[in-house]
Amino acid sequence: MKVADFLQSRRDNWRELEKHCNLLEHRRVKNLGPATIERFGSLYRAVCADLALADSYQLPPNTVHYLHQLVGRAHNQLYPSRAFEFDSWTHELLAAVPQRLFRDRSVRLAFVLFWGTFLAAATSAYQSPDFAEQVIGKQMVRHMEAMYDKPAEGREGDTSSFMAGFYVRHNAGIGLQCFAAGLLLGVGGLFITVANAAVLGAVFGHMAALPQRTNFFHFVTAHGPFELTAIVLAAAAGMRLGFAMIDTKGMTRGASLRLAAKEAVTSVSLSVLLFCLAAFIEAYISPSSLPYSAKASVAVTSAGLLLIYLVVLGYPRGGRDATR
Repeated sequence: MKVADFLQSRRDNWRELEKHCNLLEHRRVKNLGPATIERFGSLYRAVCADLALADSYQLPPNTVHYLHQLVGRAHNQLYPSRAFEFDSWTHELLAAVPQRLFRDRSVRLAFVLFWGTFLAAATSAYQSPDFAEQVIGKQMVRHMEAMYDKPAEGREGDTSSFMAGFYVRHNAGIGLQCFAAGLLLGVGGLFITVANAAVLGAVFGHMAALPQRTNFFHFVTAHGPFELTAIVLAAAAGMRLGFAMIDTKGMTRGASLRLAAKEAVTSVSLSVLLFCLAAFIEAYISPSSLPYSAKASVAVTSAGLLLIYLVVLGYPRGGRDATR
């Protein structure tokens, strides 16, 4: 039998599939019986084969075009695009995500380690001029002092845009370093968290004791809350993966790591968002000639938003999510 004649004999199947498409386009799949769904799948596979033959043997364009449209309609019924569900996304972003972060022990550990070390290093550097040199080196201390000799006077728009891209890349590098270190059985994450906190604390404490402190805090205040929190979250995500390879809870290491990776995505995603926000603030607001009160207002607003999101929205309210 010729291919054209064979395909001609298949027209009844095509019409049947077309009727099924009409039916599915006007009724929900769950309201149709299993036999109908099974028949639809069988017809769809058969018409796909018919289309391949029609294309290969260069049958009349109108036949090929009809089969293309029919296959497309059937495909859209089998693999429909999911509509954006605003309510579910709102619940996920404003309830599920902050509650997962609030109960994440790695996040809590990272916060305690980072801020505890940061405050201890800042206090030591403020009281002892030599402490910062021991932590970050004498050359870096002199560089920091020279950097903030002059007050911020603002930048041109093109320069700020360039610096925004630079800060995004630079901050992403810090976050990746913190995240990757956590994979070393969690110990690397602990070390990098403490190391970053000690360096930053030493810089803050040392600069706070110098005449340049006004210029320094004019620059770092606005973007500080987002940037420092992002570092903590990136480290926490890495530590969660590292700890999962040690404490598998009876699972294989691979399964434990996959489960931890799904849960760490929340911390990583929020960390990336905060790094990007910090980069744009650092590029456009921090070096500007705005009064310190305006920059402090940005910092207070940022810290308030973080507190609301991570603590107020994250605090368990009972139910399944709160007890997991």
